[in-house]
Amino acid sequence: MRAVELNFDHIPIIDHHAHPFLRRAATDDPLRFQRWFTESTDPVIQQQHVPHLLVFRTAVRWLAEFLGCEPTVAAILAARAQIEEREYTARLFEDVNIGMVLCDYGYGSADAYDHAAMQTVLPCPVHPVLRLERLAEELIIAEPNFDSMVDAFNTTLAEARDRGVVSLKSIVAYRTGLQIETPDRAAAAADFAALKAVAIQHGRVRLARKALCDYLLHFALAEAARQELPFQFHTGFGDSDADLRYANPLHMRAVIEAYPNTQLVLLHAGWPFFRELTHLAAIYPNVWMDLSLAVPFATVGIPAMLRDILGMAPFNKVLFATDAFTMPEIYWVAARWGRWGLTQALGDLVAQGLLTEAEAYQAIKDILGDNARRLYQV
Repeated sequence: MRAVELNFDHIPIIDHHAHPFLRRAATDDPLRFQRWFTESTDPVIQQQHVPHLLVFRTAVRWLAEFLGCEPTVAAILAARAQIEEREYTARLFEDVNIGMVLCDYGYGSADAYDHAAMQTVLPCPVHPVLRLERLAEELIIAEPNFDSMVDAFNTTLAEARDRGVVSLKSIVAYRTGLQIETPDRAAAAADFAALKAVAIQHGRVRLARKALCDYLLHFALAEAARQELPFQFHTGFGDSDADLRYANPLHMRAVIEAYPNTQLVLLHAGWPFFRELTHLAAIYPNVWMDLSLAVPFATVGIPAMLRDILGMAPFNKVLFATDAFTMPEIYWVAARWGRWGLTQALGDLVAQGLLTEAEAYQAIKDILGDNARRLYQV
């Protein structure tokens, strides 16, 4: 089989699922830098085992080549410190041709940039994604009773598109699982009462009670359809907070069928359940498949995963994103791995005579940006 060299570097990426940067000081020493190359929250993994990850070792070598320095984290950080943040970010984004970012601000800390700061530091347009569990937690703290909390939740959702939100987002897979049940108002109200007591005592709350999660999601699913807002769901792997048994996208079948007019973007390729998610994207018009997180963390397994996905899923329903967070280097590393994997997978299909080069070009154009442009109306 003759190898086919394809180059799609000139096609810009719409990064439809990512997260804000942290302030530079939060990632300015080797340990704080390397911790973001794993989904693990365990400090032993972050400190002792990340240096032995392929995704980390490759990133260090690539970044050293990019910056013209020694291949050590200390040298990379020293070189980075000599470049103003916006200029450095622009260099990285231009190198991998990221042309737009859709950003979920619900993940982060006090060190995370808000939307205005991200607009300032990024060299491309950035649009907000509304994370529902974070919104609900804020309202549980702020509102005096269940009815007022639900009213405030629905009012905020009703104003989403007018406020520039381009998608809703749920991490219910982390909290109570993807098998979303029929709404039960009495059970949801009881969950609110329990969480309100926690909020009063501690000043914060974590929404991880199933009846309330499911109840609010049904409102959001209907509102997303009304406003023609896509609805992103975390599926598959993540940090240790995600129980993979309940993060399999197959659990979403009832929701998929109950809300045929809500465009459901199932994130992270559902990894390791990417075949299951591919099946859903192939048979349901309202299911879209995202590649982020599996790209870059699957590293050398990315082309094989993509061959399975592209062998069954419609090319016009597959979306590329980085799921990047904390610092611009993560965006850059994920985009490099993604471009490499797509080039390998599509090059193989062309070499085997299964696609023409023109068809491969159109597929990559769709996956990297045009599918997201159409879906999110950006």
